[in-house]
Amino acid sequence: MIKYYRFCLENDLKVLVHEDKSSPIVAMNILYDVGSRDENPDSTGLAHLFEHLMFGGSANIPDFDKPLQLAGGENNAFTNADITDYYLTVPETNIETGFWLESDRMSGLDFSHKNLETQKNVVTEEYYQRYLNQPYGDAMLLLRPLVYKVHPYRWSTIGRDISHIANVNLNEVKDFFFSHYAPNNAVLTLTGNITPDRAFMLAHKWFGPLEKRQVKSRKLPSEPVQTEERRLIADRDVAATALYKAWHIGSRKSEDFYALDLITDLLAGGESGRLYTKLVREKKMFSEINAYITSDIDPGMIILHGKLMKDIDIQYADESVNKLIRDLKEKYPSENEMEKVKNKFESSTILCNSSILNKAMNLSFYELMGDPDLINHEVDEFRKTDKKMVAEVSCKYLTERNCSTLYYKSTRQGQK
Repeated sequence: MIKYYRFCLENDLKVLVHEDKSSPIVAMNILYDVGSRDENPDSTGLAHLFEHLMFGGSANIPDFDKPLQLAGGENNAFTNADITDYYLTVPETNIETGFWLESDRMSGLDFSHKNLETQKNVVTEEYYQRYLNQPYGDAMLLLRPLVYKVHPYRWSTIGRDISHIANVNLNEVKDFFFSHYAPNNAVLTLTGNITPDRAFMLAHKWFGPLEKRQVKSRKLPSEPVQTEERRLIADRDVAATALYKAWHIGSRKSEDFYALDLITDLLAGGESGRLYTKLVREKKMFSEINAYITSDIDPGMIILHGKLMKDIDIQYADESVNKLIRDLKEKYPSENEMEKVKNKFESSTILCNSSILNKAMNLSFYELMGDPDLINHEVDEFRKTDKKMVAEVSCKYLTERNCSTLYYKSTRQGQK
């Protein structure tokens, strides 16, 4: 059981603390309730751009990394469709350096043309290196708008078009920051060698003086129900043809979430998963294949993707995947298969939460969802899934009319 304490500052910054005396360090995690879904469709990529801008310094601290490194700390960040998350670890004796740095950049950044242009160039270079010039790098750029037609999940965090980042101006950047980066739109979590009393005192000292801001209200369009199968073919100069399939599912809070999560583990739970066993090891149709649930706060996806072996017809491979999906609907998994998947989920969850940084991240996210105690009960929720639920949920979501399929075809000789 992970014991934590929770309180809220007068400016509505939510603070969670978990003391772990076995660690000589402290992890600090700040989750901002803003992601790529909060962007204007004509100006995308801003959430990800801010992940870079936040390390560009402020008027008070021109270099974020240097003071932390001198204090023996490390830091990083990530952005997805729903959140932007900043985290650091530092020796317990220097934790106040973390409070100083994070509160400073929450109050304001170096809003200069020079800093903006520098980070725009960094993001643009990342777009070409990771998405356009990387084999299979643009697959999600193609799949998302095939699956989503109105919801902002239809673009990746890098944005719909890199020209949006190239054209963004300083006023837009300032507006985005002050509309989303605020104490009343954030969760601060501390785990490791820090007492709740000390954490509360430092939070009041460094974050308490920050004023609330008018956070932009979120009014996102609901994605219409998909009523027919969607297909897209893309020809690319890659080593092997790849198959991508996606099905709409409910939100992270939906009652079917854990059953869907378990289904992806049945399909792709490593080398013992059905996809690997049948289509890689036995039939040798794919060199690799995987499936996962996106775990989005709004209704998300199950995504399946795999790379075909040479001379395997993609339509034949697609039908072989569909046959495994039909088996989920028509035949109950064995008790042994169910228990193996549940045991694996439990062991991976326990291992994940043995890290103070992972505990900080998870507590922050569960707090955002409204129930930080999920960190102690997710395994129980997962274990409630039975074989009848697997069949029912598979029939509900894994249908042909709810499926979007991308054939990512190699143009090299021998690929079909």
